[in-house]
Amino acid sequence: MNKMRAVVLDGPGPVSSLQIREIQKPRARDGWVLLKVMAFGLNRSELHTRLGLAGPDVTFPRVLGIEAAGFIEAAPETRFKEGAKAVAIMGGMGRSFDGGYAEFTLVPETNVISVETDLDWTRLGALPEVLQTAWGSLHVGVDLNAGDHLLVRGGTSSVGLMSAILAKRLGAIVIATTRQKERAQRLRECGVDHVLIDDGKVAAAVRAICPDGVDGAIELIGAPTLRDTLQSCRKGGTTCFTGMLSNQWIIDQFYPIEFIPTGVRLTAYGGGASDLPSAVLSEIADSIHRGEIHWPVKAYTMDEIAQAHDDMEHNRVIAKQVVLTGKT
Repeated sequence: MNKMRAVVLDGPGPVSSLQIREIQKPRARDGWVLLKVMAFGLNRSELHTRLGLAGPDVTFPRVLGIEAAGFIEAAPETRFKEGAKAVAIMGGMGRSFDGGYAEFTLVPETNVISVETDLDWTRLGALPEVLQTAWGSLHVGVDLNAGDHLLVRGGTSSVGLMSAILAKRLGAIVIATTRQKERAQRLRECGVDHVLIDDGKVAAAVRAICPDGVDGAIELIGAPTLRDTLQSCRKGGTTCFTGMLSNQWIIDQFYPIEFIPTGVRLTAYGGGASDLPSAVLSEIADSIHRGEIHWPVKAYTMDEIAQAHDDMEHNRVIAKQVVLTGKT
């Protein structure tokens, strides 16, 4: 079969711009992996592309999707074996070449991570990108340790929820924010110790819990709240700029000496497949499978892609969104 179903975007626009079409199935080639996609996660990166906010590396028409999970259909001249389970993330997917919003995707070998797990496709498909981002933010960005206090700014986002889960597994004390009181319980279900309702200024509330400030913070809202998040950190603590839920990532009139509190470290995280060890992916997937981690997921069919994007754009879902391709 040389055709496949895919979600194609001809150019920036509303959710109706996401068109499901039958297009040519990619052909395997040396150094690339052809993945039979069972499920793919939705990410703000794809929302930015659809809204026309992505960078110059995006070309159209384009099959979106910076991640996918499935079986390896072919992998000539690579280290991967046909039939194995694997995920693919980042590295130009859905931007400079076609991504995971399809029944098959062809990606460079460097985008692929093997995984050994019995976790269902719904939750596995919702895991790789969010785990890579949360894991890297905690271990590379913040360098979190057991007993540390961590602030997660934008806690009910999928990365925020996973960051809280991983931080608690590490033995940290977690403070997380949400703008909506009714979402506080979801944070507590993920193990968050202190939930703060975010009105744009939480530093005083953070210091009521930690008078000297937190040891680390993950900034997922973006530019509008970064300054307040920095003010929530202790001297010697680290704020890691990871997300842009606000769709704002440029700080006007940025004067570092005045903006960054004395002694507080500001870093950023934006990793890829090479930053998530296969063993970590398999371990977390198995922990979810065994019920040790509650990982909230909302699933859609490919025919529901417009609704899924609309839900993402309007922040209706307190879970990682995932689309099942329907292939068996």
